[in-house]
Amino acid sequence: MSISIEELNRMNPDSYQIIDIRDETEIGHGAIPGAVAVATEEIEGNEKIDFSKKLVICCSRGKYSVDVAEELSEKGIDAESLEGGYIAWLIDNMKQKEAAEKAGEGSFAKDVEQSLRKKFRKSIWCKFTKALNEYELVKPGDKIAVCISGGKDSMLMAKLFQELKRHNKFDFEVKFLVMDPGYSPANRQVIEENAKRLEIPIEIFESDIFESVYNVEKSPCYLCARMRRGYLYSHAQKMGCNKIALGHHYDDVIETILMGMLYSAQFQTMMPKLHSTNFEGMELIRPLYLVREDDIKAWRDYNDLHFIQCACKFTDTCTTCNNENRSKRVEIKELIRDLKKVNPFVEGNIFKSVENVNIDTVVGYKQYGVRHSFLENYDGEPGSASENAADAVE
Repeated sequence: MSISIEELNRMNPDSYQIIDIRDETEIGHGAIPGAVAVATEEIEGNEKIDFSKKLVICCSRGKYSVDVAEELSEKGIDAESLEGGYIAWLIDNMKQKEAAEKAGEGSFAKDVEQSLRKKFRKSIWCKFTKALNEYELVKPGDKIAVCISGGKDSMLMAKLFQELKRHNKFDFEVKFLVMDPGYSPANRQVIEENAKRLEIPIEIFESDIFESVYNVEKSPCYLCARMRRGYLYSHAQKMGCNKIALGHHYDDVIETILMGMLYSAQFQTMMPKLHSTNFEGMELIRPLYLVREDDIKAWRDYNDLHFIQCACKFTDTCTTCNNENRSKRVEIKELIRDLKKVNPFVEGNIFKSVENVNIDTVVGYKQYGVRHSFLENYDGEPGSASENAADAVE
């Protein structure tokens, strides 16, 4: 009940239809052109599906799709699972492109760089440099480890740093660091092939993080993220770096603000830069802080790039990774989307809210680990908790 990529390539494209059963988040990171995105329970009787053709069921890695194809076949529907899933298609697609690029003239990486200078100059390059300047993220003498996970955000960040280095307005160094926390061979291959095509000179080091958190029942993804950051700090420091750069973008920031309010009862944001608490002299910077995710996707699609999303053991079975935290972030994305229908400025307002905090109208807050109450200065500071301050928010 399965078909390989090689067999699929030999078939007449008009004889089959690819059904992508991954969730919206995974598909948002890349999809097979022409594939129909349908949830498993919505396949039967779906008007978007041509049941006169063979249905090729595609999941992330070709495991969950086997059961779906078998169930459809038992009901008389001509269906087969795509061996290796989307990852297998992606690797084959990259090989075909590499062969075509070798046969032709010009450089794919140079075309991608040109797109940043021209088509995406305003939406990506200018916002990248604005964040660097506004938040003082890069300074003369810095040695920065650009941390690459293999996704669209970190790969874009790497290309932007290469472009920044070419301008060379001041002296700084950059290294492109990939940590392999236990990727499958296929996922690691995707990262290496993309780095090769984009001419990003990556340095890979290995850890056993996936193995360490695989049997953790509570918040494994949170623990994985914390451990990853520690390993990245440690390795970057050994390389002589004083900063690590992560690929969080504008949308991550506003989603984090709302998640803190709605799920953790706290008002905080994802900061553009942080001092490390455990690695003296090290900092974390977020150069894509002002870049919108839709613009990153537009850059990816314009250059016909395909990246991995999450490549851990939790997603090797094609089930939803974690999860609680991931599902919450999806809920927040949907909430923002709905709010935007009523107020088109809602995203900017959420982002600006953490820049316009009025302490006079806050009941309690923490600073440097110490909790404070408005009562501390209620009778002692002129104007504190006054009607004028309150009127500003009523």
